[in-house]
Amino acid sequence: MRILLVEDEAEMAAWLQRALKQSGFVSDHAPDARTAEALLGVGTAYDAVVLDLGLPDKHGFAVLSGLRDAGNAVPVLVLTAQGSLPDRVRGLNLGADDFLAKPFAIEELEARLLALVRRSHGRQHARLQCASLAYDGENHAFTLAGELLQLTPREQAALTALLMRAGSPVGKSQLSDKVFPQDSSVGPDAIELVLHRLRRKLAGSDVSIVTVRGLGYMMENAGHAAERAG
Repeated sequence: MRILLVEDEAEMAAWLQRALKQSGFVSDHAPDARTAEALLGVGTAYDAVVLDLGLPDKHGFAVLSGLRDAGNAVPVLVLTAQGSLPDRVRGLNLGADDFLAKPFAIEELEARLLALVRRSHGRQHARLQCASLAYDGENHAFTLAGELLQLTPREQAALTALLMRAGSPVGKSQLSDKVFPQDSSVGPDAIELVLHRLRRKLAGSDVSIVTVRGLGYMMENAGHAAERAG
């Protein structure tokens, strides 16, 4: 999935690009309106645009208006600290598809982007699954053997990251970035406590979170693990 990220804050843009890359998104960065309009004008096929409003050379709504006037229907998610109702109404009238107020969690941004692209392609809400563990993208909920899992936001962020790459290891630092975005106050082993709680909630089921030495953590079907052991 290819994303155009229009964001003038260099640190924020770098963090977003790293996080999106870890989840399989390809992103181009435009630090201002001029660059964004140039990238959109050369015919690059973007699946979605993440648009900040406070650009240095032009208001984000002007970029949005020009995009729609040119007949470009690419889904646009607006990032803004201006969460007032008039701003949202104006943005929707100009053709915005969704809004996300700063600060935000990266997993919410990713979920909203996936939802926008699904709607634009006429697809149903995504459903991720590993054995009896399932994630319903429409309700943003996890179930285990059909029963709703009660999760904290950090547990849900970790479980989402692992389920999206079930069967493949996720690095410790990558997982920490998903669970503790832009939080420099947590220690390097804080993710272990989150995983410990998740393992307790998954105990006795047909899915497990295993530690892959030197590579990180991996979610796997317990039946597949038994087959390898045999």
